[in-house]
Amino acid sequence: MASVVSTASRKVLSNATSRVPLLTSVSSREKSSNEGKKRRDLINHSRVRGIDILRNPKLNKGTAFTVKERQLMGIHGLIPPVVRTMEEQTVRVLTNFQKRSSDLDRFIYLISLQDRNERLFYKVLSENVEAMMPIVYTPTVGQACEHYGVVFRRPRGLFISINDRGHIYDILCNWPERNVKAIVVTDGERILGLGDLGVYGMGIPVGKLSLYTALGGIHPAKCLPILLDVGTNNKKLHDDPLYIGRQKNRVTGAEYDDFIDEFMHAVQRTAAVAAAGVFASLRITGKKLIDNVFLFQGAGEANIGIAQLLSLAMQEQGATEAEAFSRIWMVDSRGLLTKGRPSGGISGHKEDFAKDFKHMNDLEEIVEELKPSAIIGAAAVAGAFTEKVIKSMAKHNERPIIFALSNPTSKAECSAEQAYTLTEGRCVFASGSPFPSFTINGKTLHPGQGNNAYIFPGVALGVITCGVRHVPDLLFLRAAQ
Repeated sequence: MASVVSTASRKVLSNATSRVPLLTSVSSREKSSNEGKKRRDLINHSRVRGIDILRNPKLNKGTAFTVKERQLMGIHGLIPPVVRTMEEQTVRVLTNFQKRSSDLDRFIYLISLQDRNERLFYKVLSENVEAMMPIVYTPTVGQACEHYGVVFRRPRGLFISINDRGHIYDILCNWPERNVKAIVVTDGERILGLGDLGVYGMGIPVGKLSLYTALGGIHPAKCLPILLDVGTNNKKLHDDPLYIGRQKNRVTGAEYDDFIDEFMHAVQRTAAVAAAGVFASLRITGKKLIDNVFLFQGAGEANIGIAQLLSLAMQEQGATEAEAFSRIWMVDSRGLLTKGRPSGGISGHKEDFAKDFKHMNDLEEIVEELKPSAIIGAAAVAGAFTEKVIKSMAKHNERPIIFALSNPTSKAECSAEQAYTLTEGRCVFASGSPFPSFTINGKTLHPGQGNNAYIFPGVALGVITCGVRHVPDLLFLRAAQ
């Protein structure tokens, strides 16, 4: 579960952090003359001096400090004498990045860079998004979360435990930045398709907020990752001597509800990205949205959110709610969502998509029976789109839409190669984590990526800029369109 902080929490945080002075500040006596502006551009007027500047990732520029800056800041001689621009340092970073033998090693290298030179880290990330995003976010961040106890080097963000009830305000006061605008919160229960990772899930809000900066242009000082430690039901972590969280089962019920203000980011944001992918695919298939039949593998919050957003889009195009829902079918762990099915398990939003139809359990048989034009998976069931499923999609559609959105890559419903090969290159394919390009019949195909990283930085920037207090589904539909 991850969320944007509530309005009440924002007020508490603002009040708490307003008492904490910024690490750097410009003298109030500095005149706003052109000469003063030049001095401010040249020198970082900071209370911190000497080696502490180099130890502070927000202030450190490495060898990019000019000779004059080094002399005035008391760091002359503490770094090599050569002056290198940020562009020259970027070349060194990329060279080191490419030499790493695994994606996890690349992740550790980039996080180490962030820990010592923040501005260089964001420069490299923002200028090399295609290469870096799969490392700092999905799929590699999933590996990093699984090994968080080993790769942990220095804390980022706030860790708030269930044991801190009654003292949360004091913890917020400890955060050094006072102008926080974006908060990403997780309790670590559902990390990608990896399940309950407890405190190890902190890698998700940290990675997500780094993309707020790199893709959305939000200053990192305005971003705050928070991990709510309410325990973990992962027995493996209970026995892990390196685990750095509460080694007890999760707190549930009223005690949990009193502790956390829940808002599930994946419902809306993943929905917006998937809907955007569907809208783009229509330009290829030549169909109207209402003319498609959608089959969702999985009926969890992510797929329900996608289905609801597609339904809203159909209704905007003139369909009734009943007509829109009739074009959407869902399969969960108990089979096709049908009214009165023997296995039950239909409640809440699932009821909206349950059909008066015979009950079926097997996905391959369901695809052959319903003949959907689009199949969307987001239930973290690796290999769910079998050869028979994909071939059936190809048999009934000239350009089948196949979205394997589960993260990380190891949980994907199928690979790009499988989808392209079994449909003879005719499918419109997208995945949650990136797959390499694939060549078939002399044509190189580039898989699409349906990752919510394409939505949340821009939405966050818009919310912050406009001072939006409520974020309805319609806003995400507009973002998708």
